[in-house]
Amino acid sequence: MNLAIIGYGKMGRLIDRLAPEHGFDVKLRVGHENNGRGEALTRESLRDIAVAVEFSTPAVAPGNIERLAALGVNVVTGTTGWTKEMDRVRSAVERAGTGLVWSPNFSVGIHIFSQLVSEAARLMSRQPEYGAWAWEIHHAAKKDAPSGTLLALVEKMKLAGYTSRIDTSCSRAGAVPGTHEIGFDSLADTITLRHTARSRDGFACGALRAARWVVGKKGFFDFRDIVGELE
Repeated sequence: MNLAIIGYGKMGRLIDRLAPEHGFDVKLRVGHENNGRGEALTRESLRDIAVAVEFSTPAVAPGNIERLAALGVNVVTGTTGWTKEMDRVRSAVERAGTGLVWSPNFSVGIHIFSQLVSEAARLMSRQPEYGAWAWEIHHAAKKDAPSGTLLALVEKMKLAGYTSRIDTSCSRAGAVPGTHEIGFDSLADTITLRHTARSRDGFACGALRAARWVVGKKGFFDFRDIVGELE
């Protein structure tokens, strides 16, 4: 299957390297230097492309996705920091009749971790003596802070019925791929749940598995909802 990579930073280059292992032939590579306003995404450049993987920046991601959808190309996007434009992008995908999988984090492990956090929050909602925190650390170059993943974890806790305050914080340093931590503390003890990514390979492989899954599909999908269907 022919793949387009939109956004050729660290993740884009890693996806390029791993794509053949997932049955993809990369036919188009688009970086910020040649796609400032979506000019590299044309009917001709996207001819015979089965799916595009989009890891760009918050400023250009919504426009990229709209343009890809208008040209009939299904998309997997891991760009974060643009959720205020989610309704606009969803409408564009639905209007075009294409498919999109989005997530702030394409690690299969983090989505299992998310389920554990949700269950912990449900149980702790009955224990008012515990206070809660949510913390993450990523590499110094990561643009959004807190991460979209941490914010999603906090939202999962609230949806699970946890109504007490959740102290939320983040750190940016070095080359850390990503660590997310949820904790509960009382006078008696501390409970800590932590997910640590060893490298970006897990994120890239998850995105490529999602790309295989979305080929030929229509609709707006969240990666966490399809993890159980991936091959």
